[in-house]
Amino acid sequence: MAMEHQAFLYRDLDDFLSVTVPHLRSGLERDQAVIAVVREPNLAALRDVLPPGDAPIEYFDSAEFYRHPVHTLRDYQNVVKKSAPRRVCALAEPFWDGWDERQTLEWIRYESLINVVFEGSGARALCPYDTGTLPPRVVAEARRTHPLLLAPDHRGLNDDYVDPVTFGAGCDRGLRFDRPRTAEYLPIKDDDLSALRSFLGERACRHGLVQQAARNLVTAANEAAANALQHGTPPIGLWVWQDGADLVCEIGDNGFWRPGPSPLTGFIPPDTALQRGFGLWTVRLLVDLMELRAGWDGTFVRLRVSRDSPCRSR
Repeated sequence: MAMEHQAFLYRDLDDFLSVTVPHLRSGLERDQAVIAVVREPNLAALRDVLPPGDAPIEYFDSAEFYRHPVHTLRDYQNVVKKSAPRRVCALAEPFWDGWDERQTLEWIRYESLINVVFEGSGARALCPYDTGTLPPRVVAEARRTHPLLLAPDHRGLNDDYVDPVTFGAGCDRGLRFDRPRTAEYLPIKDDDLSALRSFLGERACRHGLVQQAARNLVTAANEAAANALQHGTPPIGLWVWQDGADLVCEIGDNGFWRPGPSPLTGFIPPDTALQRGFGLWTVRLLVDLMELRAGWDGTFVRLRVSRDSPCRSR
């Protein structure tokens, strides 16, 4: 059964409650698994109207649930699996505060990916967007990532919706892969990646990453390098540099990916470890941000981990 994925553009708290409360009640009436992931103060207001003790609704604070796009995809996927055979009725308000430009782009892409990851789940997801406080770009992109739209000027099918592959390709074209001249370089010549792990681990420690974040970065880089050795074309190498609070690691080779990677590569949760793209999905889970570029000059996987990452311990 197809998923219902609807953006809801609201103006204030009263407007928010007038739509979200009936949405949640309809899920209860249909005996669906009802989940509300909402930012404050909307969360407290919903709890007052529909107390958890009176209605079997799982409540979560968006600030905690929306900490990393791929983790959030995985967590929603777990909700759907755990709830089966019941369908899920979700109120899903993304959290947009505190993200930089790269992170904001990943969260916008995440909203598009929802349509692929849960396309056959039969889930009903209503995604509120506060038009009074959110950046205009975020509100505009909501119209492009949701097949259904509820707004003051529209209700129903959304003519502005862009399919996830086309949308993702546009995100990829906006990526910049400038590398500073001060970046340190390590050639990767064979399958023995112990030197890579030591090299990167030392720099992660020097940068001030906590032990788990450093370990995750080394594991992610090891996986990306092993993939380059198996599928890429020499020379293969690793670059590492600091960018403010971020430690950036890039693995590149001279291979030309044919056909080019899909904009969905590494974003879709695999069904099994044998599924193509499993490695890149794992890499995305381990770091704050993974970016992929494949062009005439080779294939490059860029990893970012921040000392200030909110998901460093997850």
